[in-house]
Amino acid sequence: MSAATRLASMASGLEAVILAGGLGTRLRGVLDDRPKVLAPIGDKPFLDHLLRALALAGTERVLLCLGHLADKVVAHLAANPPPLPVDWIIEPKPLGTGGALRLARPRLGQRLALVMNGDTWIGFDLAGLRRRLAESAAPGALVYAQVPDVSRFGRLELDRDGYIAAFHEKDPTTTGAGIINGGVYLLSTALLDRLAASEAVSLERDFLEKLPPRSLAAFRADGAFIDIGTPESLAAAPAIIGGDAFGRAT
Repeated sequence: MSAATRLASMASGLEAVILAGGLGTRLRGVLDDRPKVLAPIGDKPFLDHLLRALALAGTERVLLCLGHLADKVVAHLAANPPPLPVDWIIEPKPLGTGGALRLARPRLGQRLALVMNGDTWIGFDLAGLRRRLAESAAPGALVYAQVPDVSRFGRLELDRDGYIAAFHEKDPTTTGAGIINGGVYLLSTALLDRLAASEAVSLERDFLEKLPPRSLAAFRADGAFIDIGTPESLAAAPAIIGGDAFGRAT
């Protein structure tokens, strides 16, 4: 399939999947009464910021993968109608990010999916990400961020053509600037089907990191990045999060 044909096939509305079933163990004592995706950021929950940015970027639909305290999210959506269609699926037990996406696979149909971690905010050009995937030979793409210290996150290695060459686990002894996984992926139906046929628990460790070379095209984020999963980063989030983080629909 040519790049032009692939780009044309991606021109229709995009579905987003938000992985939001985690237990939030690093936030215990700070956020015990709600899941991370409902963490207050300024005057509204984190989920509302995500949904607004996705709507502004032209996303057609969002599917939430819920688990821990899922009823809180459902009640919030009922009381606060989102700016775009939102559906959800609830894990019967903790499945990990890979298991959650596998559970959601039948709800996605034969469509490209934007998959996002529900505790990460990262500014990137969604239209540019779609072009990057269409113009590459890869079945998927990953958004990466440049950070001043990789020790908390682990780091990525790219090959000379801009594909993900290696994932390196978090190592407190490896410090300094580098590039990290931004927790956002654009996955083709082929990759979604491959995951569905696997037994991956972690989307990253058990699936993405084990793909053949040049399976993931790398795409650099051009905006702010923050993971709200610790008390320190949650406190810093209101100064960073907001606006149309993924670009506006054209």
